[in-house]
Order: sequence, then structure tokens, then C-alpha cells
Amino acid sequence: MKKQADPYMHSAEHILNQAMGRRFGCDRCFSAHIERKKSKCDYRFGRPLTDEELKSLENEVNGVIEADLQVSARYIATDNARERFNLSRVPDDAGDHIRIVSIGDYDHCPCIGPHVPSTGTIGRFRITSSDCENGVLRIRFKLKRPPTCGAEG
Repeated sequence: MKKQADPYMHSAEHILNQAMGRRFGCDRCFSAHIERKKSKCDYRFGRPLTDEELKSLENEVNGVIEADLQVSARYIATDNARERFNLSRVPDDAGDHIRIVSIGDYDHCPCIGPHVPSTGTIGRFRITSSDCENGVLRIRFKLKRPPTCGAEG
């Protein structure tokens, strides 16, 4: 992840990852490109999503955003984190404690990136396109931010 990742897009990525897991039983994205104007996440998934599934996924993400859930971070012992989370993307030299970012009770995962203080500041989430090739589902998305949050995405 870039050191200066956009907190709005990055927080939306967390919500999308949890929504994908809840709706389709897949793991969090294995690759992501998170930028201010547009972003993408890649999932190991065996088929494309239907238009109805994409709309439902988009609605779930927007529902979490509209719920204005608090986003918080805490550190837990790495051994405890290993029992509860997939740490495959965490560097081996991460230390004795891992930062866990929580979006209300909706999502909890290890993360070093910047996040918004609450989901209500993220703006409107929109899936712009998706495709599936060789077992990789790519979802591209943008945010339409409220005027106080900067330029629209």
C-alpha cells in the first residue's frame, strides 16, 4: 500500500472486502490499487458477478457508509491476531503487536493504512465495472464525495 493512500477510498475498500466475504464467501482481495479518483480490487473468484449481484454489492457497501459507523484502530498481540485474522499479507518483521482497524461491528482486519473517522464521510460508492479472467474477479469503483470532502471521484 502507498504511504499516502486516500483514507476515503481505503476505508471503502475495507467495506467492499467484508461485503464480498459476507455475500460470496470469498477472502479479502489479494491485490488492490487504491487511488483518490478510482480504485480496483482483485479477488480469487471463479466467475463474473451478474448485474444484480453487482447492484446488491454496491447497495450493501452504501448501506454501511450511510450507517455512519465509527472507524477505530487498536493493537493486539501478534499471537492473538494470528488466531483471528489472516496475516499472510503482514510482513514477518511486523513486531509483537498488530494494528487492527474496525469499522463498527461490520469489519475488523489488520491494516497500517489511513482511514476516515466514520463511514458517513466516505461518500457514495459506485462500482464502475467488473470482469473475471483466469479465476480473478476484478471490481473497479469510484466514490462521489460530499462537497466538504474534496473533488468528486
